[in-house]
Amino acid sequence: MTTFAHFNFNVLDLKRSLSFYRDALGLTEVRRKEADSFTLVYLGDGETDFTLELTWLHERTRPYDLGEGEFHLAFLTDDFNALYEKHKAMGCICFENPGMGIYFIADPDGYWIEILPRR
Repeated sequence: MTTFAHFNFNVLDLKRSLSFYRDALGLTEVRRKEADSFTLVYLGDGETDFTLELTWLHERTRPYDLGEGEFHLAFLTDDFNALYEKHKAMGCICFENPGMGIYFIADPDGYWIEILPRR
C-alpha cells in the first residue's frame, strides 16, 4: 500500500511564498530542512498529514517554466464564499468556472490552486 506524503512547488522567493500560503490558505510551516544551496519548507493545513513542500534554490534568479500549466493543487473549503471574497480582495484569482462552482488562484510563482466547496 502507498499513501500520499507531499507535493512540491519550487519557489523563487521563499518569504513571499510563505506569506502567500499563510494569508491565502492558512497553511503553516510544519518542518524545514536547510542546506547550503537550498531550503525545503513543508506546509500543512493542521487537519491532514498531507504537506506542500516549497523548495527554494538559493542561487536561482530566473522564474520557473511551468510549461502549459496543465497541473494544479486543489483545496476543499467549508466557507467557499468567504474564501472567494478574500482571494478576490488579494487579487490572486486567475480563473473562475461558475458553472462548476469552482475557481483558481495563482501563487507568486504562477502555480494554480483550485478552490472547491466541500459538498
